[in-house]
Amino acid sequence: MQRILVEHVADIEVLGIHNIDGYVEPVEDQPTFEGNALLKARAGVAATGLPSIADDSGLCVDALNGMPGVLSARWSGPPKSDDRNNELLLAQLHDVPDERRGAHFTCAIAWVLPDGTERVVEGRMPGRIIREQRGSGGFGYDVVFVADEHAGEADGRGLTSAELDPAEKDRISHRGRALRELAPTVAEDLSGR
Repeated sequence: MQRILVEHVADIEVLGIHNIDGYVEPVEDQPTFEGNALLKARAGVAATGLPSIADDSGLCVDALNGMPGVLSARWSGPPKSDDRNNELLLAQLHDVPDERRGAHFTCAIAWVLPDGTERVVEGRMPGRIIREQRGSGGFGYDVVFVADEHAGEADGRGLTSAELDPAEKDRISHRGRALRELAPTVAEDLSGR
């Protein structure tokens, strides 16, 4: 967020939940990415009195009817584990042919002001699920996801999101797209225009 928002608001300092003493994250119990993002942003405003940005994102796999979706972080059950989530996803798609392994990452980002003003934007990154884990960057499902924009790279195998440098991932990712869409609104609201 800091890397993208600083382009629009030069002197912005993005604080995270770890900067707020005693902050307790709300339970993400909404059925949509938008609902969970709003829930978290509203909680941020309530805890700090400051404008708040929060997101919710996940992987939506075509062959799994859009799942894991909002359950992405908890797909393999508690406790949360990226490794177990990826192993389960690959097992569920084991017999699915390559041409039916389409997927996309979705990110909803909510911007909530202390006066109750709310705005939500959504970003997507289309791609596909590969058959093995590759790469060491990123987190979550990045090791099994190849974005459409990088499908022909790495000798035709495609580069996973975990193999992209942070600047390129910011450029094409669902979160980066949503933040770039929201950033002018954040800049306008914070400058008091």
